Amino acid sequence: MLSIEFYKTADGKCPVEDFLDCLADKYVRKVLWVLKIIKELESVPQQYLKKLVATDNIWEIRVQSGNNIFRLLGFFHKSHW
Repeated sequence: MLSIEFYKTADGKCPVEDFLDCLADKYVRKVLWVLKIIKELESVPQQYLKKLVATDNIWEIRVQSGNNIFRLLGFFHKSHW
């Protein structure tokens, strides 16, 4: 199983957590559900996770809830392979 770590600034702030704090609860639940899928499945459907073309291994986590689409960008650290 993968572990997911959010970026933190030098002063300890976490932009992803700040973003999630601004969302309605139903959207936060959906984002957390997609993150759980990514952590637990060996083969994640592309609708949730895909490598961005022409990047140096940057991946997009895509969460759709109704007409809203949320995207988080990240990468895989070698220790997680």
